[in-house]
Amino acid sequence: MLAFTLRRALQAIGVMIAVGIISFSMFRFAGDPVNQIVSIDTSAAERASIRQSLGLDDPVLVQFGRYLVNAAQFKFGVSYQFRQPVSTLLMERMPATLELAICATVLAMVFGILMGVYSALRRDTLLAKLFQAVSLIGISLPTFLIGILLIYLFAVTLGWLPSFGRGEVVRLGWWTTGLLTVSGLKALIMPSITLGLFQMTLIMRLVRAEMLEVLRTDYIRFARARGLTTRAIHFGHALKNTLVPVITVAGLQFGSVIAFAIITETVFQWPGMGLMFVQAVQNVDIPIMAAYLLMVSLIFVTINLVVDILYTIVDPRLRATISRPA
Repeated sequence: MLAFTLRRALQAIGVMIAVGIISFSMFRFAGDPVNQIVSIDTSAAERASIRQSLGLDDPVLVQFGRYLVNAAQFKFGVSYQFRQPVSTLLMERMPATLELAICATVLAMVFGILMGVYSALRRDTLLAKLFQAVSLIGISLPTFLIGILLIYLFAVTLGWLPSFGRGEVVRLGWWTTGLLTVSGLKALIMPSITLGLFQMTLIMRLVRAEMLEVLRTDYIRFARARGLTTRAIHFGHALKNTLVPVITVAGLQFGSVIAFAIITETVFQWPGMGLMFVQAVQNVDIPIMAAYLLMVSLIFVTINLVVDILYTIVDPRLRATISRPA
């Protein structure tokens, strides 16, 4: 188990180095950073001084090594647009994005599993067919359209929820949260539904398909023959074995929620990392773009590592395969 974890960790480090090369190339070939910092009438001597202070005159390998060392310490330089350290900007925006992603993922997991189990066990009922129709709508409609429709219905027509912003937040150290205020909770409802609807329908359909497949296996028939209760069969045996692929999808989808929260944050003007990335693209703010790329890659790599470890915990067959000598 330890060797398996170390092997996966080394692979994750290799992936991060490859992503570091890509993000460094954005600094190197996406234009001269000095032109983004200074004005048009800046003299050549001042430009040369800025280039020297930034280390742009050093060899490429030296710059790349310095960039990796700084990135490992979460130092991504200074934003051209905000004139502040990028790490500070990310730390300010990260609580909003993570709070939105966690709420959307919890919403998708809870309702997706419940709807999937119900539609598998009661697949001929009217409610199960309604869940199937909702899943088709959630997969088919694009995220930005879902957000616009929710804004039109609940903010413009009914006036129940705010159409943009995060509401009032409470600062707990460096973390800010809107879960402790009424306006913060109201502002979180529509973005969470918009961001989590696709994941919810995906998990629901996956749980339904896996549940129907597991219920047809021989050990379920044997459990019925032993006289186990229906609840024990459905939730103690069938659902437990259904959760193995669900863990994979949920873990990877959590990374996707963070990475693709850009659309939701733009529609609702949610002050997170995704909205800052869109503004950085509009203003060619390369340090923020590169830092966002590294942060999202780190999240994906970490989630993949955690999912691989959870595999061995949930499925004993994988533990046996890993511990078996080659």
